[in-house]
Amino acid sequence: MSFEMIFVLIMIIAMLAGLLFEVARPDMVIFSVLVILLVTGILTPDQALSGFSNQGMLTIALLFIVAGAVQKSGLIDRMMEGWLKNSKTQTGSMLRFFLPTSFFSAFLNNTPIVVTFTPIIKKWCEDRGIAPSKYLIPLSYVTILGGTITLIGTSTNLVVHGMLVDYGFSGFSLFSLAVVGIPIAIVGLIYLFTIGHRLLPDNKGFSQRVQENSKEYIAEMHVTESFQHVGKNVKDAGLRDLKGLYLVEIIRGKEHISPVKSRTVIKQGDRLIFTGLITTIAELEKIKGLTLETGTNIGLNDLKNGTSNLIEVVVSHQSSLTSRSIKEAQFRSKYDAGVIAVHRNNERIKSKVGEIVLRPGDTLLLLAGSDFLEKHYQSNDFYVVSSLDTPKTLKQNPAKGWFSIALLVVMIALVTAGVFTMFKAMALAVLILLGTKVLTPGEAKQYVQFDVLLLIASALGIGAAMTETGLAEWLAKGLVSFGEPLGLLVILFMVYFLTNLFTELITNTAAAVLMIPIVLELSAQLNVSPMGFAVTVAIAASASFITPIGYQTNLIVFGPGGYTFKDYIKVGTPLSILVMITSVSIIYNVWF
Repeated sequence: MSFEMIFVLIMIIAMLAGLLFEVARPDMVIFSVLVILLVTGILTPDQALSGFSNQGMLTIALLFIVAGAVQKSGLIDRMMEGWLKNSKTQTGSMLRFFLPTSFFSAFLNNTPIVVTFTPIIKKWCEDRGIAPSKYLIPLSYVTILGGTITLIGTSTNLVVHGMLVDYGFSGFSLFSLAVVGIPIAIVGLIYLFTIGHRLLPDNKGFSQRVQENSKEYIAEMHVTESFQHVGKNVKDAGLRDLKGLYLVEIIRGKEHISPVKSRTVIKQGDRLIFTGLITTIAELEKIKGLTLETGTNIGLNDLKNGTSNLIEVVVSHQSSLTSRSIKEAQFRSKYDAGVIAVHRNNERIKSKVGEIVLRPGDTLLLLAGSDFLEKHYQSNDFYVVSSLDTPKTLKQNPAKGWFSIALLVVMIALVTAGVFTMFKAMALAVLILLGTKVLTPGEAKQYVQFDVLLLIASALGIGAAMTETGLAEWLAKGLVSFGEPLGLLVILFMVYFLTNLFTELITNTAAAVLMIPIVLELSAQLNVSPMGFAVTVAIAASASFITPIGYQTNLIVFGPGGYTFKDYIKVGTPLSILVMITSVSIIYNVWF
């Protein structure tokens, strides 16, 4: 091995460690490694920037906008909600919901589908006394399986396609992957309907659990005439930075003031609603003029009667809130919302609310103003999974919604007929959406997940470093020398397993980008078609079922379902094995 190969290998190992231990956002970890490779001269500027002009990456950017236009209309959401309401049994509801969901995920981005359908499923379950945990992991899994059917079903497929084109190959057609994607989707659905749902936990919704234990979180104090700070604002009254307790709402007669600002004036007779560690309630009792209301029936339902809403959100993997405490992030002032409780790994965190350091997948229960959803529905900081209706969706023009869906269908038909490449079709679709004012330029920008694009483009640059230094060739030779005596089928299983392992530990696109240079060298040394190996990588990189961190849809349902890592392992491992056996068997017989 040359010095350059050793250096690149060390950087890749460091990158994998950084992703695994979540030292920073995934896109920043990978981009940092790319910059180091550029500065040290391993990569030229052209090589380092090659990922930013990759056709697959740019197609993903355009697809975000097109899918956003379809999502904005809310038509699919309302259709599915009405369709689900007619379900009588648990098995019947799973069939009615998950079959069309897997179809939609073949043509739309998986993330907005899961974000949108999570509250619909939760509300349906809560209305019928069914645990949402029986439905939310399957929701994530069926969108992953459906996404393997077409080229545009998942960003992974498009990245692999873009890399193949860059290396001089023809890449995938729109339905190249369907020969594998449809069978594994069927196998996966059968498993989830028969065995999988029995292995899922029976967890109540997070907000339900908090409501049942509201006294553990909420304390009510009355302001009497002897309170020396009557007429002063909250900050001057010393109620802003109390140890372990936070003032989230003031109830003044029929008026509900929430969230409470520092300049809000305290008046006699006010009911002050605090949240935090109730064990520190003695701190409030020491303040003369504040009377603890004993035996109160105050709870979350009472708080919702005012102008405030109860919102449940999940901290996203690209959130600017991660690795900072709620207080450091200035959550209250930034989002005009108070944090009622935090949920992690099916546990309520027993520490001061303001000092909780947030992680991806944490679920926050917020008391927020009525315009919170409209303001932050497209925020990259978290996924909104509240059971409340989304104002942004309800305001849309149905005609524009049908136009967006029809445009997507037409573009897919043109790609299938070979009239346009996927990139040209999506570019034209975005131009039409902007030209007809179905989307504004500002909305289009909101729908693009720039952190995902940075991650993909940076990972492509690292893939180039593996090829240019000869590291990919060296690793491929190692695989050949180990697997060739055992046969091509065993090598396929090894490639699938390695890709899938990377996906579970880091991210799907990063796993695909790391493996493609290796398998292209592998196919050259074995003198076989590279397409079979490329399909293997694309499917294995998407098939993340065993951990919540490998695929962002798993992370989205992690908090709302009240799941633990063990739940994913228990339900996802059999599914992962079934998908691997089915995929490798089909790929071996079709491409080799």
